[in-house]
Amino acid sequence: MEMAISFNSSSFYLINPNHVPKRTASTLLTKRLFGLSLSSYPKARTSLRCRSWSPFHRPIKCSASQATETATASEKKTQLKRRGDIRNIAIVAHVDHGKTTLVDAMLKQSKVFRDNQFVRERIMDSNDLERERGITILSKNTSITYKDTKINIIDTPGHSDFGGEVERILNMVEGVLLVVDSVEGPMPQTRFVLKKALEFGHAVVVVVNKIDRPSARPDYVINSTFELFIELNATDEQCDFQAIYASGIKGKAGLSPDDLAEDLGPLFESMIRCIPGPHIDKDGALQMLATNIEYDEHKGRIAIGRLHAGVLRKGMDVRVCTSEDSCRYARISELFVYEKFSRVPADTVEAGDICAVCGIDDIQIGETIADKVSGKPLPSIKVEEPTVKMAFSINTSPFVGREGKYVTSRNLRDRLYRELERNLAMKVEDGETADTFVVSGRGTLHITILIENMRRQGYEFMVGPPKVINKKVDEKVLEPYEIATVEIPEEHMGSVVELLGKRRGQMFDMEGVGSEGTTLLKYKIPTRGLLGLRNAILTASRGTAILNTIFDGYGPWAGDISTRDQGSLVAFEDGTSTSYALSSSQERGQMFIGPGVEVYKGQIVGIHQRPGDLSLNVCKKKAATNIRSNKEQTVVLDTPLDYSLDDCIEYIQEDELVEVTPSSIRMCKNPKLAKKTR
Repeated sequence: MEMAISFNSSSFYLINPNHVPKRTASTLLTKRLFGLSLSSYPKARTSLRCRSWSPFHRPIKCSASQATETATASEKKTQLKRRGDIRNIAIVAHVDHGKTTLVDAMLKQSKVFRDNQFVRERIMDSNDLERERGITILSKNTSITYKDTKINIIDTPGHSDFGGEVERILNMVEGVLLVVDSVEGPMPQTRFVLKKALEFGHAVVVVVNKIDRPSARPDYVINSTFELFIELNATDEQCDFQAIYASGIKGKAGLSPDDLAEDLGPLFESMIRCIPGPHIDKDGALQMLATNIEYDEHKGRIAIGRLHAGVLRKGMDVRVCTSEDSCRYARISELFVYEKFSRVPADTVEAGDICAVCGIDDIQIGETIADKVSGKPLPSIKVEEPTVKMAFSINTSPFVGREGKYVTSRNLRDRLYRELERNLAMKVEDGETADTFVVSGRGTLHITILIENMRRQGYEFMVGPPKVINKKVDEKVLEPYEIATVEIPEEHMGSVVELLGKRRGQMFDMEGVGSEGTTLLKYKIPTRGLLGLRNAILTASRGTAILNTIFDGYGPWAGDISTRDQGSLVAFEDGTSTSYALSSSQERGQMFIGPGVEVYKGQIVGIHQRPGDLSLNVCKKKAATNIRSNKEQTVVLDTPLDYSLDDCIEYIQEDELVEVTPSSIRMCKNPKLAKKTR
């Protein structure tokens, strides 16, 4: 048997070339203890490299520092330098793994706020909608200072529908904090954001958050995260990531799960040491990529991005480029940098820092602010294609114009196309008629957030049911598939498995989670099967299931899927609902309305208990005759179902619409389709 060994230390270890271990937890342990660096695991490798440090004392060794050493030759050629006094970092994670809470603790410990200042929870979630739903929708910038180093921090959304925000933000940073829950481990969105970060070549620091949970299992989480790095073809340097254990809500962190410091010091130290400074050309021609857009009533459009080369000055004349051939000239009126929790005016910004630029009224995301004479555009931003579309149209119900301020097709068109300026992952097209527009997004939540924002701004319109965007390749229809993970107590597992099976889902993994008797199911399922699934799963599990999904890819058409077994109860005349009519109507199914509510013909007022729609009169009044019974009959009404906007969009089918106004959300039958079927 032949064996080749190369080493730079007095101690070395032998590896049988016919048996190369897989990249598993044991491999990680070997790397951690002995410093082995095994590359190209899928193929048998007969050479071995050993580091010269002792297995009993392990200093913080980071992939970033190694990558910097290997890149020195190319740096000399291009005369690029690393800036040591700045770090640009994005915090990425799956939804609800504690990113925003961790940023809260970092800001508080960096003395961003006064000691006597009242600070609410989730400071970065400044949007009303974000605070109501408890999720981050828009990425936001802030900065802290730690030991004379400025750290620009970008808090990103965790939900897969807002993956476009994360993809854009990764252009601005050199490294990421990958936050992973200490019980759940890597989830679908963890995979997505890590894949994007590795594609950019960013350094990664893994933060095992919520380490104080009773059922925390840090060893499993680290091993699962390592496996994920391997699956995503990370380099050896990237696989040798630094792990930090933290409790964001308590503001503590440490290098060991059993030994946390009293503050986040170990996390700050790892960020400084493991994530390199920005790669800049200080004396080169000005280049800045507009990665995000904000709007201010007084300052107009504000472009946010990282300065790649040169120096940007207030009042400077610049060239704005989309491509080499498409350029225009502009002047910088105001310049801001991020300090602590606010934007601070600046006269000059040097390459490597993140800044906000005012004065360019027509700038778009992906355009480059370049030197007026010799500036060249940077590569534009590309994001993944949308998978779901919905039709928006003007309100045609009898109640049109009662509650909304903007009701015309021109208002609707202007607002939808304005959304494209800052939402790159969304697309808007003209529909079949002049008053219809097709909006495409990453998922139903992506479009639902737009709908909710529009109704709060005074718009009144109608939306149709969500539909998946199919592709045709070699005369075959391909549809989008998603990876769905369902966390559910064991007693409800049977009904949920049956439900997912009806939706053409294929289970590929099942495992226990923690010590609470919870099971994690992983499915590959068509996106069509997910439409309307969330409420059905909550009903089947009595509200205990947690469903997470992320786009996986396109696959063959899965066949017909039945998403709803019950029909709708439809009002057949205009009027005001009465208790008398509802008492008999509720025997037919569950109602959406109570007494004293104005309804119109064609409005959906409830769920029929059987398949097929049923028209009924919910405005019927009791006959006022002289004949009186001995005792008045007491009417007992069931509590009507309170459906939110998301619930309504999940509920409706092909021939139904959701009427959205600033004050109300109603469902109705589509009059155009109703006429065709007669």
